[in-house]
Amino acid sequence: MRTATTTTLIRKLQSHPSSFRAFSSYQLEGFGGRNLGSDSIWNWPVTKTNTVFNIVPQGHQYVVERLGKLHAIHDSGFFWAIPLIDRIAYVVDVRERALDIVPQAAITRDNVSVEVSGNLFLRFLDPQKAAYGAFNPLYSVTQHAQSAMRSAIGEMELDEILHGRARLNALIKGSLQEAAEPWGIEIRRYEITEITPDQQIRVAMDKQAAAERARREQVLRAEGEKRRAELESEGVKISLTNESEGNLIKISNEAQAEKTKRLLEAEGQAAAIQLIASAQADALRKISAELLKPGGQEAAQLALARDYVAMYGEMGKQSNTILFNDRPADMNSLLAQAATAMKAVADSGNATKALTMPDNKTS
Repeated sequence: MRTATTTTLIRKLQSHPSSFRAFSSYQLEGFGGRNLGSDSIWNWPVTKTNTVFNIVPQGHQYVVERLGKLHAIHDSGFFWAIPLIDRIAYVVDVRERALDIVPQAAITRDNVSVEVSGNLFLRFLDPQKAAYGAFNPLYSVTQHAQSAMRSAIGEMELDEILHGRARLNALIKGSLQEAAEPWGIEIRRYEITEITPDQQIRVAMDKQAAAERARREQVLRAEGEKRRAELESEGVKISLTNESEGNLIKISNEAQAEKTKRLLEAEGQAAAIQLIASAQADALRKISAELLKPGGQEAAQLALARDYVAMYGEMGKQSNTILFNDRPADMNSLLAQAATAMKAVADSGNATKALTMPDNKTS
């Protein structure tokens, strides 16, 4: 039998489809009895007809009263009940279920109006407390969830709510668990599904988000420009360093090459001078040796006179001015000069020979 309070509650909730949807998870097909329609979800307690031999479905528990007093709580299986004396007063579904918490208007600590909705996951642990702890435990826990959600939102600012849903869920779950324990209900978890600020706050948040994105874009662009300038300057620095090092190596190599060139040229010139001096010494030795032979001096004088005449001939070809000896026609004077020169050469050859003889003896 429905009481007046239950009928009024059903009418109020049926006028709000979202609230009606909140208890849709508690629909039940009567086993061995009548089909419990959607309206019966508000008819707490949910009952079942006593058929003497009764079967309890898996996931359900039956609370049996005898003569109006709690007699037994039967788990899944079967049991016998005395007609007219025993009554199945409560059918409790102990499976976990989810209840939709309709959007609730609340004001945050920083005076921002928001609407917050959520999902409440629970299950019955103690059928006795569920049957006798509250007139309608599901409605009671739903109302408490709404008030707890509004209270928790009032303690937090909008940014904390948007970025700290886990904290908000924990606050609501803790408050619900303490209140639902006398009703035999275990609160498994509470999840915020949607947070909707008012229109003006949404517009302001959109502007703030756009400004933040623009600021980040400018910061990223500035950082990119800074990084590009740093890389360019670093590249120029490396280029100049490499170029200066290359020039230094080039100059060092060129100096080393010039040094090697000069050393080789000096060594070549020294070797050439030595060869020339050796050749001249050999020539002088041979000339001195020939002069010491019989008729050598007369041959030298004749050769010298011939060269002297040839010299004047070449001078006459190249210039109109010729310098002659004070007595050019005096052949005896010319031969005497040549003889003196040849004698000097002979003496020099003898001296050279005398100097080389000890070396030959030593060797």
